[in-house]
Amino acid sequence: MSEENKEPVSVEQAQDVADQSVVNPWEVTGIVDYGKLIERFGSTPIDDALIARFEKVTGKPAHIWIRRGLFFSHRDLNEVLDKVEQGKPFYLYTGRGPSSDALHFGHLVPFVFTKYLQDAFNVPLVIQMTDDEKFLWKNITLEDCARYTRENAKDIIAIGFDINKTFIFSNLEYVGTMYPNILRIQKCVTGNQVSGIFGFGGSDNIGKHSFPAIQAAPSFSNSFPHIFGDRVDIPCLIPCAIDQDPYFRMTRDVAPRLGYLKPALVHSKFFPALQGYQTKMSASSTDSAVFLTDTREQIKTKINQAFSGGRDTAELQRQFGANLEVDVPYRYLTFFLEDDEKLKDIGDKYASGKMLTGEVKKILIDLLVDMVQRHQEARAAVTEDIVTAFLTPRKLAF
Repeated sequence: MSEENKEPVSVEQAQDVADQSVVNPWEVTGIVDYGKLIERFGSTPIDDALIARFEKVTGKPAHIWIRRGLFFSHRDLNEVLDKVEQGKPFYLYTGRGPSSDALHFGHLVPFVFTKYLQDAFNVPLVIQMTDDEKFLWKNITLEDCARYTRENAKDIIAIGFDINKTFIFSNLEYVGTMYPNILRIQKCVTGNQVSGIFGFGGSDNIGKHSFPAIQAAPSFSNSFPHIFGDRVDIPCLIPCAIDQDPYFRMTRDVAPRLGYLKPALVHSKFFPALQGYQTKMSASSTDSAVFLTDTREQIKTKINQAFSGGRDTAELQRQFGANLEVDVPYRYLTFFLEDDEKLKDIGDKYASGKMLTGEVKKILIDLLVDMVQRHQEARAAVTEDIVTAFLTPRKLAF
């Protein structure tokens, strides 16, 4: 069945995906069945054949997050690979909703993967800072939103993006350039449709109702005239967590009516909160995540308190082993431990009882401390002038 012929999925309909889980752009709770989520959202799983084609087209090994199934679903990734084989351009688009001074490890996932894609395909990238969204949804002043944008941009830049191929933009500053496309999108979507897709009600402020069009606009290349001119024939690929998919289902529905190309997407699974899969990481809750500003002692404390799938005692752990599916430290290792053989060895020993919970947590602590220290060093080198340069509309290498 084609995507267009599938039953539309609203936020409310997505809430019964598995075990009363809730999946929408603002809330993720419960243990998510990703297979059922693919079925409900109408996306396509990333299979071995697509991974093999990806490697053939790029000439590079697939990222560990693709091979391990952490980026697990897509829309039209094959068509992007067709474009590459034909020597035709595309660009990347991802974003961040700045609501705190620092990012946590869950925020890193789409950006680290996006950098991999930028390097693999050698393409331009636009990064939307949705400071307007955070003002509408949270009790944050516009001044704080603007400050968070610049602070979060420093963390993003520290990941290593190429300034010659990367444009970071604040909606508060750049929305005027996108406004013609925002209007075109808004004219195509009724109030009933946006309420059905996103679950907005009569008590929600009108800014929430209009925001989806703002998040949709960067999907179209002529929203960036300083990069692409007035061209509308350049597709974009959007790496994001699957909870952001409702925005782009709406965008893909609107695109043909405007004579634009549908954006392609690649979806990640959710990075679990320290308390386990029943909770969501929050930038406003320092206990739910490891932040890039945390000290060694803070990281050690947080990981030692993280939800474990191990047994209550060492004796029981040796007898029965751990449940890897719910063990947060092990799940973190699947994201950040690059050595496949070492990860498998840890998983086998931990599940069989040959390794104790404390041993697994120690491995993770050392890994995260090293990552945070390297990130903090890179971030310290990002000056205000560098941030301004990334945020300045300009031509990119394209």
